Order: sequence, then structure tokens, then C-alpha cells
Amino acid sequence: MSEPAGSLAGRRVLITGGTRGIGRATALACARRGARLVLCYAHDEAAADLFAAELKDAGGGPHRVVRADVTDQAGVRHLAGICRDELGGLDAVVNNVGVDGRAALEEMTPQEWDRVLDLDLTAAFLVSRETLGLLSPGASVVHIGASAALRGRPHSAHYAAAKSALVGLTRTLAREVGDRGIRVNVIAPGVIVTETDPGPPPPVADLIKQMTALRRLGTPADVAGAVVYLVGDESRYVSGSILHVDGGI
Repeated sequence: MSEPAGSLAGRRVLITGGTRGIGRATALACARRGARLVLCYAHDEAAADLFAAELKDAGGGPHRVVRADVTDQAGVRHLAGICRDELGGLDAVVNNVGVDGRAALEEMTPQEWDRVLDLDLTAAFLVSRETLGLLSPGASVVHIGASAALRGRPHSAHYAAAKSALVGLTRTLAREVGDRGIRVNVIAPGVIVTETDPGPPPPVADLIKQMTALRRLGTPADVAGAVVYLVGDESRYVSGSILHVDGGI
């Protein structure tokens, strides 16, 4: 008997930055559909422990929440080892870790450039490279990009460069692993309001809403729904694509 549409029962999924914002919403959405998860976080152990308890009640599982620095090769190898030892492999990788940054180019320091590129691009490279050997035939890799990077955004050259580079990484990797049936796609969210990022100030938020076809800002659940689609069988012939989740901005 085939699984119902949208089911992720038994799927083994790694989500980086999986305890807050888009990662948190994605983890809950996958768990409720029956997936088994490994999540990683960077700093807040207390918050991670609380979320691990919440995740246990969401379904799927068993799940594992671990601390890992995904900008560090050794940290990524440790994370991949956990996926291998506890899940026996992976059916999906969601490269969600990222950070925003604001600085005019003429004032941007090399340290600030490196910080943003490490988290928004290098982490996806390291995690993708280290987990390729764990991916099952027909697996899915999802990168979380940004719609602003495709349009450009003042005072965000490092952010836009990193998120734009994810598109090139996605299209290239899709061709490299397509003969194994592995799909690679990137999601380009618009302005997303999370528990840690309330979004732009009201006048700017109102302007963005007026520029958006759906007349609202996005939520983590909006992006999580797109991730579930790309991880599941409904997107089995979708690869190398950019999925815009920006309300029609």
C-alpha cells in the first residue's frame, strides 16, 4: 500500500539550523508527516533541549538534536557521522543555516564578508559534500536561499552574493548527482517574520506588503510547506529549480 500524499513516513532528514525560525517550522512539519530527523544548532542548548521535547510529541522519530558548527569541516563530519550511525543514511538534507547582514560595501570589513559567506554558502557546501555518500537513490537536497538575493538589496552585498551563489551550487550539484535520482533545489523566501526576527519596522513592512501580491509578509510555516513538497515524492521530477516563496513580490 502506497503512502498517502504528503507523507514522509520513515524518511531520514537532516536539517541544519533546525531549532529556530524556518528550520524549526520545517522540523515540526516533517515530524508530523512521520519523518525521522537529525537537527543541529549552534549556541542555545537550553532552547534546543526544549524543542527536542516538543519534537518528540510531534510524531515521527526517533529524533536527534545535536550541537554542531556547520562552518567547520570537523563539525560537519561529526554531524554526518551521527546521521550514518543513528539513521543509517539520509533521504533528505535541508541546508537551512544562514545569517543576514547589513553593511554598505565601502564600509564592509573582510571579517563581516567572511562571516556571512561562511554561514550562508560555505556551510551548504560542506554539509552537501559530506552527506552525498549517505543519500539514498531518489533523495532530495534543499537549500534555503533568498528572493532578495536575486533582485539585489542595498547594504547587503555579502548576503546577496552568498544566496545567489546557492543557485549556482544547486544547478551544478543537480547535474552531478541526477544520475543517482537525487534532486537538488533551492527555495527563495521573501521577507519572513520569525520568533527571533520580527521583520522590518512597520513603515517598511507596510511598503513590502503593498509590493506583494498576497499583501502580507511570510511565516516560517510558509517556507516549511515548500520544503515538505521538495522532500516528498510529489516533486520527484523537480531538480535544479528555484522555488519562490515570497507572496508574489
